[in-house]
Amino acid sequence: MIDEVARWHGLAALLPPAQAQEFRDCWEIGEQEAGLDLLVAGLLEHRVPISDTTRAEIAVTAEGWGVWATLAADLGRCLGGGPGDGSVTLIEHAGTVPLPGSSVGADATWEALLVVPWLACTRCDRMLARTHHREGWGDLSFDARRYVLFAPDRSEPVRLFAPESAWEAFTALRESCGP
Repeated sequence: MIDEVARWHGLAALLPPAQAQEFRDCWEIGEQEAGLDLLVAGLLEHRVPISDTTRAEIAVTAEGWGVWATLAADLGRCLGGGPGDGSVTLIEHAGTVPLPGSSVGADATWEALLVVPWLACTRCDRMLARTHHREGWGDLSFDARRYVLFAPDRSEPVRLFAPESAWEAFTALRESCGP
């Protein structure tokens, strides 16, 4: 398994040298949230093309550091078509309408949840979604309550992942239909 530092350095390689060093420095000083903002801003500024899977990896990293909501729109504007694997694509965009939990699971535990499809495997159509509950003021909960891996046609068993398991869920999505 690739550790977080190796992933961070891999993302740094997307940036020009000076910004890459600044991004790596953010890790060293514990400012990962600021580093992710710097990464996405640098990708936009330098018009760096990234693959769909790289975009998804950045999304999962941002989710892990609690900044997915603030980076989603800018990450979606990053130039596509970069080198690398395109087996996973980001499907959550601003204005994505959540699905009722019953669209994924049939038991009572799903009734209170709303499912927002987030990432999809382009080879098998399985999806990784973030689950939320509706807050009293009408918005979705800021943080995902769980992650769910599912096939929209219900041809595969649903897999649930804990709130702190975004990378584990992403890995399961990537491995869901084989190499």
